[in-house]
Amino acid sequence: MPSKKALKKVPSFKSERAEREFWRKHDSADYLDWRKAQPLRLAELKPSTRSISIRLPESLIQDIKVLANKRDIPYQSLLKLYVAQKVEEELRQA
Repeated sequence: MPSKKALKKVPSFKSERAEREFWRKHDSADYLDWRKAQPLRLAELKPSTRSISIRLPESLIQDIKVLANKRDIPYQSLLKLYVAQKVEEELRQA
């Protein structure tokens, strides 16, 4: 039977940045018994987003607004959908 090593106590962190730095330098196996780990589903977790500025011709914006109105969704949401679809398509082809 393999011997169990004593697990170290996970320290408290003053910030997320401090925690990231700690885990970058330390092996989590010294702090956690990964054999006891169980899958976790984070269904409500939303991906981080960041605002960007993009300059588009007014006519293109108006066309997107018309299409979004037909779908009854905000035009920014339709624009995100179009970008995501195109990126997915390009990644599949790569």
